[in-house]
Amino acid sequence: MRFKRLIFILLAVIPFITKAQQDIKKDHVSTWMFQVTYAYQSPGQDTKVLFGNNHSVGGSVIFKTKSNWLFSINGNFISGNEVNITREELFGDILDNNGQIITGDGIYGSYALFERGAHFQAKVGKIFPVLAPNPNCGFFVQGGLGYLFNRIRCEFGSYASPPPALAGDYKYGYDRMRGGFAWSGEIGYLFMSNSRVLNFSLSLEFVQAYTKSLREWDFNMMSKDKNTYIDQYFGIRAAIYIPTYRRKPAEYYYN
Repeated sequence: MRFKRLIFILLAVIPFITKAQQDIKKDHVSTWMFQVTYAYQSPGQDTKVLFGNNHSVGGSVIFKTKSNWLFSINGNFISGNEVNITREELFGDILDNNGQIITGDGIYGSYALFERGAHFQAKVGKIFPVLAPNPNCGFFVQGGLGYLFNRIRCEFGSYASPPPALAGDYKYGYDRMRGGFAWSGEIGYLFMSNSRVLNFSLSLEFVQAYTKSLREWDFNMMSKDKNTYIDQYFGIRAAIYIPTYRRKPAEYYYN
């Protein structure tokens, strides 16, 4: 219900954000745009030691100027099912002699490991209207500065309670959470239709973050992790846009 209410409010507000009517076929249009985006990413540098490929889903608020500059604020959530380190490397002494974890119910527990994280940034870009149906779209380049973090999430079967060593705040000593300053680069193609119905982009993206541990204690190291890391993500990103400019009515009408 909350999502439907948000969509309703957004659709109600859009016509009033940009008052002037603009002809996207001929004019360079300035407009606010809302973006929903998805990327499939592969890790590099220190990231690939912990994680495999992942998914990145998020959104942006973008302002496009008449000179085809893009200014945006966006956030993306990182989710992956591939964790590369072994259970011995992650859990260490809390495993029994068989390499298993005994749950709070006194039985062997089944569990799964996932990658979780987020990336928030401000971005600046430029559109070059080449091979485009109008002067407001085409190939683009974009760069961003922001903050990125990632961690390991451990989920136990719903039938079992977590072991005491992973209950409460103790679990934070095993999740390898780290974060820090990040920058990104992106190159791709942005399409804005003359009818304002179909608006999308497809791009290649690179993200690099300079991270350090965000936890006060690492149980495997039996101390705070004071190392620094370089986290990298390479991906293909697709996005859908909702522009807010008001389109000029047709010049001729027919009965």
